[in-house]
Amino acid sequence: MESDRAFKNSFPDYSGEALLDSNGKIKEPYQHKIVKAIENLLNHLEANFKLDQRDDSIYTGNAGQAFLSLHLDTKFAPAGRHLQRAREILRPCLQGLKGSRVSFLCGDAGPLALAAVVYQRLGKHERVRGYLESLEEMCERVCSDRSLPDEILYGRCGYLSALLFLQQNIGDDCINKEVIARVVEAVLKSGEAMAKREKCSHPLMFEWHDKAYLGAAHGLAGIYFMLLQVKVPSLQDHIRRQVRPCIDFMLTLRFASGNCPSSLGSATGDKLLHWCHGAPGWVHMFVLAFKIYKDKRYLDAARDCAEVVWKRGLLQKGYGICHGTAGNAYTFLTLFKLTREQRFLYYALKFAEWCCDYGKHGCRTPDRPLSMFEGMAGTVYFLVDILDPLNSAYPAFDFH
Repeated sequence: MESDRAFKNSFPDYSGEALLDSNGKIKEPYQHKIVKAIENLLNHLEANFKLDQRDDSIYTGNAGQAFLSLHLDTKFAPAGRHLQRAREILRPCLQGLKGSRVSFLCGDAGPLALAAVVYQRLGKHERVRGYLESLEEMCERVCSDRSLPDEILYGRCGYLSALLFLQQNIGDDCINKEVIARVVEAVLKSGEAMAKREKCSHPLMFEWHDKAYLGAAHGLAGIYFMLLQVKVPSLQDHIRRQVRPCIDFMLTLRFASGNCPSSLGSATGDKLLHWCHGAPGWVHMFVLAFKIYKDKRYLDAARDCAEVVWKRGLLQKGYGICHGTAGNAYTFLTLFKLTREQRFLYYALKFAEWCCDYGKHGCRTPDRPLSMFEGMAGTVYFLVDILDPLNSAYPAFDFH
């Protein structure tokens, strides 16, 4: 073991082998091993999953299983058993909406947005309209509640991510553009006020629980990334002008290793290397920034992120996507899609091989071992994605 957080990466470096077939899918023998692992993990998941009466979220609860089933329907069997399973799981989730949280991952927006997509695929358009209207009605609280944070997991950008998910899966016009505009305006106004209050050199600053988090889940990387994915043309120029100097600020914060701090003044130093805190979450922001601004510094930063994840990304925390090896592997898939460099796909495949041996490395067992973001469901989601790497995307986060 290399540290108390990661296993030593003993995989050989990339040697130049071709990894994709003529259809852009993973070649053998990788494909067979991954498909077999998906089948085994999915059988375990479906045999052992029970509805949690306390948690209907995508992040750790029931809706996360529906989210995986929707992904399986997309990739393998349209309008088949996976779609029906998603509908069955969502029924009690929709009946138990609590109204206390607004985000896609941890709030009511998750089950509502999933239901809209599921029923769209089932051709139940009246039901779809009802769920979309319920989501749009949440906008007033999202924009007016001053106690609401702006981050992904619980805040305004978490609500925005649900709207972007719907645009991606149903169509750009399925959500009223004014709703998106109001949320974006609320986030920008909040960020501008804090930047002014804190006398920041960049125009948008955010905190969560009075701490300046920097990562994808609670911090700046996630907020900036979500804003840059907004598709409304009338908003894009303003967003991009505001966000670019913020990303330039982020460039100055990185560790020499290529990793990124979890918060300003973090006492943990160069330790955390997860999607939620550290380089694996920042790479998505840097890659999209490079696509938009064509500034090579952002691509170089993304490459630095990838190298440190390759070295230290086989996490003892487990195989999950929030703070586990599967989530870290999306670092490589994101860069592969951008650059088409086989080396990054090789890195992702080696992390996938590690995940295929689920439970055999002595990793810690997560609190919710079957869940989407902490446990097995998220790992299955990743393994399904890597079979078709050019169409992969970090779940509930990457919509561009």
